Amino acid sequence: MSRITLKTIARETGLSITTVSRALAGYNDVSPGTKQLIQETADRLGYYPNLTARQLQSSSTRTVGLILPPADPSFADPYFNLILSGIGDGLAPFGYDLLVSAPGPMEQEIENYRRMVEGGRVDGLVIVRTQQQDPRIAYLINTHFPFVVFGRTNLECDYVFIDENGEEGTYQLVKHLIDLGHRRIAYIAAPLEFMFAELRLTGYRRALEEAGLQTGGVEQGDLTQEGGAEAARHLLGRQEPPTAIVAANDLMAIGLMEVAQQAGLEIGSGLSVAGFDDIPSSKFLRLTTLRQPIYEIGQQLSTMLVAVMQGDDLAERKVILEPELMLRDSTGSPRA
Repeated sequence: MSRITLKTIARETGLSITTVSRALAGYNDVSPGTKQLIQETADRLGYYPNLTARQLQSSSTRTVGLILPPADPSFADPYFNLILSGIGDGLAPFGYDLLVSAPGPMEQEIENYRRMVEGGRVDGLVIVRTQQQDPRIAYLINTHFPFVVFGRTNLECDYVFIDENGEEGTYQLVKHLIDLGHRRIAYIAAPLEFMFAELRLTGYRRALEEAGLQTGGVEQGDLTQEGGAEAARHLLGRQEPPTAIVAANDLMAIGLMEVAQQAGLEIGSGLSVAGFDDIPSSKFLRLTTLRQPIYEIGQQLSTMLVAVMQGDDLAERKVILEPELMLRDSTGSPRA
């Protein structure tokens, strides 16, 4: 079957191609009756508009971009699966597609953004896992390109973002462990160039300081299960090992649980373990964690970005959510 084009509809209705094109594009100089005839004919024939041609005419790609951070250029982390699904589903009702790009090396990161922006490949960008001094945000502000962010930075500039209150959430989690009777509480941090990593580490230290406790040890992981396992080996090998360990994300907490179990420790009674994110597997592993609604955040980022791209005012340009403490079997009182 041959493709249905504007010429096909024009031939079927006896009207000019220009009239058909303007009617389907919604121009007011075509009478309502003619518009109805053309639309009904297009529907009956199964006409599908050439989006590429329309995009070229309007200088719009109807596409939003997201470049995966160089620290984890894969889909192995369920965090990215959730947020990508949320963003994609949030954009769909507005007629936008999501273009996901894997990054080059860290030093080429800005080049990836320049290619997206200056190459005209997308109409807007979503940034995730912000850095403390984030060059991506500085670049996009200077170019006046539409973007929204999941996370905060130390930059003194105005931009639209959603973030979790990771400092307060981690503080409340560590305080809960202290209330259970733990006195040697260790922490597996995320790479500290990320803003969320610094905030969560601050919450951990604040809870210990208020309780008059010394740190039970701090190791830095790379946000993967393997990174959590490696950090756990160092912490559990200490002369006085911790009775509780908090990880900056669930994947590292899961790696930690595997190492602890291999060492003969019973999770929850022999060693308390907690994470951050509440990825789907955490519920089945009975992992105590801080839940952030990652999928819903992705949807909300999409809505905010569409408003930014259209020049609409936002009721809130800076949204900070409170994570929910999910208490499960992986934490309990320390053994006497």
